[in-house]
Amino acid sequence: MAHRYSLAFLTTHAVAPDEAVRIAAATGYDLVGLRFLPAAPTEPPYPIMSDPNVEARVKAALDETGIGIADIEIARLKPDTDVESFRDFLALGQRLDAKNVLVAGDDPNHDRITATFTAFCNLAAEYGLTGDLEFMPWTGVKTLREAQAIVEASGCPNAGVLIDGLHWDRAGSTLEDIRNLPPQFIHYAQICDGPKPYDPSDAGLIEIARGARLLPGDGGIDLKGMVRALPADTVLSVEIPQLVKAKTVDAKTRAREALDRTKAMVLESAI
Repeated sequence: MAHRYSLAFLTTHAVAPDEAVRIAAATGYDLVGLRFLPAAPTEPPYPIMSDPNVEARVKAALDETGIGIADIEIARLKPDTDVESFRDFLALGQRLDAKNVLVAGDDPNHDRITATFTAFCNLAAEYGLTGDLEFMPWTGVKTLREAQAIVEASGCPNAGVLIDGLHWDRAGSTLEDIRNLPPQFIHYAQICDGPKPYDPSDAGLIEIARGARLLPGDGGIDLKGMVRALPADTVLSVEIPQLVKAKTVDAKTRAREALDRTKAMVLESAI
């Protein structure tokens, strides 16, 4: 089975969720990723969590286009997290037939984050969803190996490791790390390129991750090697936020260009 492609939330972050679904359909994606919960304290709440009309518009767009939801964002697991607080979030994901949940590990205590992640995955399973732990160099779960250890220790059949090409590169993880990851742990992966050299401070890493990623081939990340190391049927989430470019180029054009460049890179990786 070949890769399928998902339009990640950040690529067209400023559009309404139903518009993101329609953009994904119009530009050739198979799936879409949507954000239901804020990723940072500065982000306002997302209306889809509280406004039934927004949910209805998204459901209508999904039904009309045939696009599915690959993943929903973002479950941040902190030292004091009570996973029961995610029930409404997960229930919404289930109603919209989502598949995966992006999970961030904001707790440096790996025994505690393992327990919290396990509890989250058990709860997510009630709603037919996975829990995909994304390692990020500035969080409590910094590398692929750390994420894998937590997922393995959880013992949850719906637990996975989310590999983001940018974080994989910045964390110093390797192709061998990807190859050593059991295939059942990989539900989807995120694709983008990134500049080299780069500011390795947390602030510098976050600035690029949230708003200055590059199209495949425009940076220095070994995306072709990464794709070759992934299972051949992995869903590829195209996550390329470009805040400066978004001031002059519309969301649909950016989404189409991001997909075209990603598909070209994947094709080249097979040669």
